[in-house]
Amino acid sequence: MNLSRRLFPALLASLCCTISWAGSHSNGGTVLVIGATGETGKLVVARLVDEGYTVKAFVRDAVKGRKTLGKKVSLVTGDVTIPATIEPAFNGIDYVISAVGATAASGNNRPEKVDYEGVKHLADAAAAAGVKHFVLVSSMGVTHEDHQLNRFFGKVLIWKAQGEQALRDSGVPYTIVRPGGLINEPGGNLRVVAIQGDPLMDNARIPRADVAQVCIEALKSPAAQNKTLEVFTEEGESVSDWNGFFAALEPDGT
Repeated sequence: MNLSRRLFPALLASLCCTISWAGSHSNGGTVLVIGATGETGKLVVARLVDEGYTVKAFVRDAVKGRKTLGKKVSLVTGDVTIPATIEPAFNGIDYVISAVGATAASGNNRPEKVDYEGVKHLADAAAAAGVKHFVLVSSMGVTHEDHQLNRFFGKVLIWKAQGEQALRDSGVPYTIVRPGGLINEPGGNLRVVAIQGDPLMDNARIPRADVAQVCIEALKSPAAQNKTLEVFTEEGESVSDWNGFFAALEPDGT
């Protein structure tokens, strides 16, 4: 498939950030955010803190995690590719947001190990812990096996699709958010649009800050559960009714 020259780097960047975080819902529950020292994850964490969540970060490097995230979050160390390090992090966890992603096309952090096996480990741990809602950041294009990112970056979209399915199969209530090309611009200035069916859209982009907001709003909304959606932005007013935003979407399997 052909991608625009501007979209390709943005979409690739969205796949190459691996971080781990955690937070607690404002109703007293606890949210574990995975993939949080990355560009999108940091925004998720900051927004959770601003909204009154108690954030706990699942990180591979505690020193880097503390430097990146500051003192308003607690840290737990682990690696999504090693199940034994994941399970303890889920003690007392009610909610999860994961923005984890492979950082290399090959090696221990390749897409197969992170985007599929790592997400499956997280989904299994969430099921065992009785997590109430798991929000996973994936990517547009995961259903298109001939996508050039698969040739360029270790079949990343194929493995992301398998990671998505592992979450669906886990039995944990979930929302799967598939952003278009991620851009580092302020959020809230454009309308966030949700569609379904994973169409090929070369120019679909979305600020990382808006992705972070979609994830957190999904966590709050029962209407978002068990749904997969593609998101991008266009000119227009920002969303004011997030429950209605999610309620307009079809649940998976319908």
